[in-house]
Amino acid sequence: MKKKSTKRQKAKKPATPLQNQKTSDLKDRRAFFNRVAWIGAGVVVAGGATFFGTRSVRAKIAEFDLERIGNGVPAVVQIHDPSCPTCTALQRQARRAMKNFEEDELIYLVADISTTQGRAFASRFGVPHVTILLFDDKGSHEATMQGMRQADELRTAFEDLLN
Repeated sequence: MKKKSTKRQKAKKPATPLQNQKTSDLKDRRAFFNRVAWIGAGVVVAGGATFFGTRSVRAKIAEFDLERIGNGVPAVVQIHDPSCPTCTALQRQARRAMKNFEEDELIYLVADISTTQGRAFASRFGVPHVTILLFDDKGSHEATMQGMRQADELRTAFEDLLN
Protein backbone atom coordinates (compact mmCIF):
# COMPACT_ATOMS: atom_id res chain seq x y z
CA MET A 1 0.00 0.00 0.00
CA LYS A 2 1.30 3.37 -0.95
CA LYS A 3 1.79 6.03 1.50
CA LYS A 4 0.00 9.26 0.78
CA SER A 5 2.19 12.23 0.30
CA THR A 6 2.00 14.75 3.04
CA LYS A 7 3.41 17.49 0.87
CA ARG A 8 0.99 20.00 -0.21
CA GLN A 9 0.91 20.64 -3.89
CA LYS A 10 1.10 24.22 -4.85
CA ALA A 11 -1.99 25.44 -6.52
CA LYS A 12 -1.39 26.92 -9.94
CA LYS A 13 -2.20 30.51 -10.20
CA PRO A 14 -4.83 31.27 -12.73
CA ALA A 15 -3.44 33.05 -15.76
CA THR A 16 -3.97 36.72 -15.78
CA PRO A 17 -5.75 38.26 -18.75
CA LEU A 18 -2.45 39.87 -19.83
CA GLN A 19 -0.70 36.48 -20.02
CA ASN A 20 -3.58 35.00 -22.05
CA GLN A 21 -3.40 37.95 -24.44
CA LYS A 22 0.36 37.52 -24.98
CA THR A 23 -0.04 33.82 -25.81
CA SER A 24 -2.94 34.54 -28.12
CA ASP A 25 -1.02 37.33 -29.89
CA LEU A 26 2.00 35.07 -30.34
CA LYS A 27 -0.15 32.35 -31.95
CA ASP A 28 -1.85 34.90 -34.19
CA ARG A 29 1.49 36.34 -35.29
CA ARG A 30 2.91 32.89 -35.97
CA ALA A 31 -0.16 31.95 -38.01
CA PHE A 32 0.06 35.24 -39.89
CA PHE A 33 3.73 34.72 -40.81
CA ASN A 34 3.04 31.11 -41.80
CA ARG A 35 0.33 32.34 -44.17
CA VAL A 36 2.65 35.02 -45.56
CA ALA A 37 5.37 32.41 -46.11
CA TRP A 38 2.96 30.10 -47.99
CA ILE A 39 1.64 32.98 -50.08
CA GLY A 40 5.21 34.06 -50.88
CA ALA A 41 6.14 30.51 -51.91
CA GLY A 42 3.02 30.36 -54.09
CA VAL A 43 3.93 33.62 -55.80
CA VAL A 44 7.45 32.33 -56.53
CA VAL A 45 6.13 29.05 -57.96
CA ALA A 46 3.50 30.82 -60.06
CA GLY A 47 6.07 33.31 -61.34
CA GLY A 48 8.47 30.53 -62.29
CA ALA A 49 5.73 28.59 -64.07
CA THR A 50 4.69 31.72 -65.95
CA PHE A 51 8.28 32.44 -66.98
CA PHE A 52 8.93 28.93 -68.28
CA GLY A 53 5.46 28.66 -69.81
CA THR A 54 5.92 31.93 -71.69
CA ARG A 55 9.35 30.85 -72.83
CA SER A 56 7.93 27.55 -74.09
CA VAL A 57 5.12 29.29 -75.98
CA ARG A 58 7.58 31.69 -77.61
CA ALA A 59 9.77 28.78 -78.67
CA LYS A 60 6.73 27.03 -80.20
CA ILE A 61 5.70 30.15 -82.09
CA ALA A 62 9.25 30.59 -83.42
CA GLU A 63 9.31 26.93 -84.44
CA PHE A 64 6.29 27.43 -86.73
CA ASP A 65 7.62 30.66 -88.28
CA LEU A 66 8.64 29.50 -91.76
CA GLU A 67 9.64 33.09 -92.62
CA ARG A 68 12.89 32.38 -90.78
CA ILE A 69 14.17 30.26 -93.69
CA GLY A 70 16.96 32.07 -95.53
CA ASN A 71 17.71 34.55 -92.73
CA GLY A 72 21.40 33.70 -92.60
CA VAL A 73 21.11 30.44 -90.63
CA PRO A 74 20.67 26.96 -92.20
CA ALA A 75 17.27 25.45 -91.44
CA VAL A 76 15.77 22.03 -90.86
CA VAL A 77 12.04 22.00 -91.67
CA GLN A 78 9.86 19.05 -90.71
CA ILE A 79 6.64 18.57 -92.68
CA HIS A 80 4.44 17.50 -89.79
CA ASP A 81 0.92 16.22 -89.21
CA PRO A 82 0.13 16.46 -85.47
CA SER A 83 -2.34 13.55 -85.69
CA CYS A 84 0.30 11.23 -87.21
CA PRO A 85 2.21 9.03 -84.71
CA THR A 86 5.10 8.58 -87.15
CA CYS A 87 5.40 12.37 -87.53
CA THR A 88 5.51 12.73 -83.75
CA ALA A 89 8.21 10.05 -83.51
CA LEU A 90 10.23 11.76 -86.27
CA GLN A 91 9.88 15.07 -84.45
CA ARG A 92 11.24 13.48 -81.28
CA GLN A 93 14.24 12.13 -83.19
CA ALA A 94 14.85 15.47 -84.96
CA ARG A 95 14.79 17.33 -81.65
CA ARG A 96 17.28 14.85 -80.19
CA ALA A 97 19.56 15.42 -83.18
CA MET A 98 19.19 19.21 -82.80
CA LYS A 99 20.54 19.14 -79.23
CA ASN A 100 24.07 19.18 -80.67
CA PHE A 101 23.51 22.49 -82.46
CA GLU A 102 23.11 26.04 -81.22
CA GLU A 103 20.18 28.20 -82.39
CA ASP A 104 22.54 30.53 -84.23
CA GLU A 105 24.12 27.73 -86.30
CA LEU A 106 21.04 25.64 -87.25
CA ILE A 107 17.31 26.22 -86.68
CA TYR A 108 14.53 23.65 -86.46
CA LEU A 109 11.17 24.61 -87.95
CA VAL A 110 7.86 22.82 -88.35
CA ALA A 111 5.49 23.07 -91.30
CA ASP A 112 2.25 21.83 -89.72
CA ILE A 113 0.04 20.52 -92.56
CA SER A 114 -3.06 21.03 -90.45
CA THR A 115 -2.55 24.78 -91.03
CA THR A 116 -2.95 26.65 -94.31
CA GLN A 117 0.64 27.90 -94.23
CA GLY A 118 2.05 24.41 -93.51
CA ARG A 119 -0.01 22.77 -96.28
CA ALA A 120 1.07 25.45 -98.78
CA PHE A 121 4.72 24.97 -97.80
CA ALA A 122 4.54 21.17 -98.24
CA SER A 123 2.75 21.62 -101.59
CA ARG A 124 5.40 24.04 -102.84
CA PHE A 125 8.04 21.33 -102.40
CA GLY A 126 5.71 18.48 -103.41
CA VAL A 127 6.31 16.43 -100.27
CA PRO A 128 4.02 14.53 -97.89
CA HIS A 129 4.19 14.54 -94.11
CA VAL A 130 6.94 12.50 -92.37
CA THR A 131 9.49 14.49 -94.35
CA ILE A 132 12.42 16.72 -93.42
CA LEU A 133 13.68 19.44 -95.76
CA LEU A 134 17.14 20.95 -95.37
CA PHE A 135 17.86 24.56 -96.39
CA ASP A 136 21.15 26.46 -96.49
CA ASP A 137 21.65 29.86 -94.88
CA LYS A 138 20.34 31.67 -97.99
CA GLY A 139 17.14 29.59 -98.08
CA SER A 140 18.10 27.27 -100.96
CA HIS A 141 16.62 23.79 -100.70
CA GLU A 142 19.57 21.40 -100.27
CA ALA A 143 18.08 17.99 -99.43
CA THR A 144 14.90 16.05 -98.71
CA MET A 145 14.66 13.19 -96.22
CA GLN A 146 11.41 11.23 -96.43
CA GLY A 147 10.25 8.67 -93.90
CA MET A 148 11.19 7.84 -90.35
CA ARG A 149 14.84 8.51 -89.42
CA GLN A 150 16.80 8.02 -86.22
CA ALA A 151 18.58 10.84 -84.39
CA ASP A 152 22.08 9.67 -85.39
CA GLU A 153 21.22 9.67 -89.09
CA LEU A 154 19.56 13.08 -88.80
CA ARG A 155 22.52 14.51 -86.87
CA THR A 156 24.88 13.39 -89.65
CA ALA A 157 22.66 15.00 -92.32
CA PHE A 158 22.46 18.22 -90.27
CA GLU A 159 26.27 18.29 -89.91
CA ASP A 160 26.63 17.77 -93.67
CA LEU A 161 24.32 20.72 -94.26
CA LEU A 162 26.62 22.94 -92.18
CA ASN A 163 29.76 21.86 -94.07
